[in-house]
Amino acid sequence: MSNESHNHDTPAVDKSALPRTTREVQLASRPQGEPVPENFRLTESDIPALADGQILVRNTAMSVDPYMRGRMNDVKSYSPPFALNAALDGGAVGEVIASRSAAHKVGDVVVHALGWRDYAVLAEGEARTVDSTLSRPTAFLGALGMTGLTAYAGLTEVAAFKPGDTVFVSAAAGAVGSLVGQIAKNLGAARVIGSAGSSEKVARLLELGFDAAFNYHDGPVKDQLKAALQRTGAATPGASDAAGIDVYFDNVGGEHLEAAISVLNRFGRVAMCGAISQYNSTAPVSGPRNLALAIGKQLTLRGFIVGSYQYLAEEFAGKMARWLGDGAVRFDETFVHGLENAPQAFIDLLRGANTGKMVVTLD
Repeated sequence: MSNESHNHDTPAVDKSALPRTTREVQLASRPQGEPVPENFRLTESDIPALADGQILVRNTAMSVDPYMRGRMNDVKSYSPPFALNAALDGGAVGEVIASRSAAHKVGDVVVHALGWRDYAVLAEGEARTVDSTLSRPTAFLGALGMTGLTAYAGLTEVAAFKPGDTVFVSAAAGAVGSLVGQIAKNLGAARVIGSAGSSEKVARLLELGFDAAFNYHDGPVKDQLKAALQRTGAATPGASDAAGIDVYFDNVGGEHLEAAISVLNRFGRVAMCGAISQYNSTAPVSGPRNLALAIGKQLTLRGFIVGSYQYLAEEFAGKMARWLGDGAVRFDETFVHGLENAPQAFIDLLRGANTGKMVVTLD
């Protein structure tokens, strides 16, 4: 071992044992409609020497998420588009294997935003050490990470959830949706209804405590949502505000949003988190045909980006750790192994192949 040490908190590092190159996935071309494998390129790049304050992380798992599809288009959005012929990025968890930072030591488990590669060089402030005794490390990409915060902030802050509310969640078997439903139940929802894309996913939602769930492939979403309300006792003949939903957590847009508007109670709230039904569209997509109902019903439709709700992170982390610890919240993960398979994992995610969080393991 070398005797060189860059700060008192960092063990000595044998530089000869450190990797000199890393595999990475680059965006080779911009998708036209649904992404295809040819839009991606697996290549190798040099790992630069660490500067003061930097760490080298061996990624053990990375996340693929629907929002990444929008960043593959060369359009202005809340996140800059991915550059062509450059490595993609996204949530990842890994182990520090070299450090010139007083904030991180070799062996720390950290989460950061430089996924889509085997190794990442990060400056101070770009990685966060996590307590891997709370749950398996991949949980910090999902239930204990930005995915969980998205569910919590969208439900409690954006949709202004109140105990006794009836909640509808689309893409409810996905990483965010499955947590939204369980958080709502833990916070006192009267009823939680979810939609998903297969009978197996519907069955899983019922296991997770949803009061009703349906497969949106089985018929018009509006009809199935109304039937689910009737099954759960939320809709009664001649009822008014007691008949529908109070909160819609929207991950899908399109037909789902139109159906939700049709059954939202007066002063209902919509948290607009995603619109996966139109991410691969190549032509303009029409809005809900019944949007005018929002006027008379005095609805609130509010889009949000989780980055604007970091002030809730500590509150969320405490509650989620407790819920996971006592089994009040459970989370699913769909694993794909190998960086070389990350593009196909992303493509499959957009097709609904995942239950819970889609995770690519790299170790």
